Amino acid sequence: MNPTLQDTLLSAIRTIPDYPKPGILFRDITTLLGDARAFRRAVDELVHPYAGTKIDKIAGIEARGFILGGAIAHQLSAGFIPIRKKGKLPHDTVRVAYSLEYGVDEMEMHRDAVKPGERVMLVDDLIATGGTADGACRLLTQMGADIVAACFVIDLPDLGGRAKLEALGVDVRTLIAFEGH
Repeated sequence: MNPTLQDTLLSAIRTIPDYPKPGILFRDITTLLGDARAFRRAVDELVHPYAGTKIDKIAGIEARGFILGGAIAHQLSAGFIPIRKKGKLPHDTVRVAYSLEYGVDEMEMHRDAVKPGERVMLVDDLIATGGTADGACRLLTQMGADIVAACFVIDLPDLGGRAKLEALGVDVRTLIAFEGH
């Protein structure tokens, strides 16, 4: 019997209670990344709707978005753009401030990472409040990218991130949702 996608993901994603603070259920995908079949299935499911579509670049948000985004870029024959925390990239960068659940941070990418009109897919492991993904979308749009989709393994719908991106006109794809935060 072939397990459903939901069964595969549920058995491969570890939940850590009270991390990073009491009351939070942290959804850890490192166990999914370490399970070859689950990792492959997650990447295939994120790629499938866009196979045959012209996508120039995959933009991955530090750090788990790098792992997923690299695999997706390979499968879609697309380039890869790392979106990193401020001060981590060595060349000329563009930067945007974004809201976190507990404050504000900044992310950046190389100024020459995307050309105006290039079709870009944003990738990360999880969407919660949407602050990080919203910041990444603003950064990409500022540089002239056409955002085809934002893709995540996990959605925490109670925190509203997906709705925030969809309100911006971004197509959002997630594989599994968990209630709460």
